[in-house]
Formats: sequence, structure tokens, C-alpha cells
Amino acid sequence: MEIKRLNINQIEEIKAFFKEIFMNEPWNDDWSDEKQLHQYMIDLTGNSNSLSIGLYDSGELIGISLGSIMHWYTGTEYYIYEFCVKREKQNKGMGKFFLNEIEKYVTLLNINHIFLQTERNVPAYKFYMNNGFSELKEHVSLVKIFD
Repeated sequence: MEIKRLNINQIEEIKAFFKEIFMNEPWNDDWSDEKQLHQYMIDLTGNSNSLSIGLYDSGELIGISLGSIMHWYTGTEYYIYEFCVKREKQNKGMGKFFLNEIEKYVTLLNINHIFLQTERNVPAYKFYMNNGFSELKEHVSLVKIFD
């Protein structure tokens, strides 16, 4: 297993992987709008502060972490927007391994914490809690949707 930094040049591979994960259970996200998906991947991989990392097994991409480096008053953080491991590799320790490798990698970049958001009613919540993440009790996510 090895991790590699990903960039916008791998956008097609990242998009295919992303769709394979998030268009299925438990997410069932509708990423059929190819233009919207492409723009989202550019948002995640094409900025000066983007930090996208891939987990490879014998040259095959089996995990992605798409995020950005954010400079905050408490230190520099790695903000993960999307994290996933190939479905057939889940529940086999790959996610835990990948998170541990990401921690080592970002520490070398002088990043002192990882921030991410997930939903409480999906398996990812328990996974993150079991891997050392904690809920920010004072934090709340808000959205305003325009019709």
C-alpha cells in the first residue's frame, strides 16, 4: 500500500472512483450531471490550497481523500471534504490504514489537525468516531437552499 498526492491531472480517474462510491449505498447521491461533477472535482483538486491524496494497492486506486489546507487561528488544518475507500475494501482495515497514513503525511506539512463533516446516520460517523475523531459540541452546520 502506498499513498500519493493527487492533482487535477487525475480528474477523470478521481471522478470515476467518486461516482462508484457515492452513487451507491449508503449515499445514493445523484452525480449523473457530468458537468456538475466535473466542476466539483475542479473545486476540490484545482485550487492552490487543494490537498488530494490517493491510496494505491499494486497501482490500483482504492481510496481517496479530497480536501484543502486551511490556515486557522488554532493552526493549519487539513479540511477533508470527501474521504472514501473502494467498497470491496471496506471493513478490512483499509480506511483506518489510510487515515493513519494521511495523519503522517499532513504532519510533515506542519498541519496540526484534520477537520471533516459527515452525517450521524451513516456508517462513516461510527468509523470516524472509532478512529479518534470527536464531535465539536459547539459546531453546527447550516444551509440555506434557494428554490
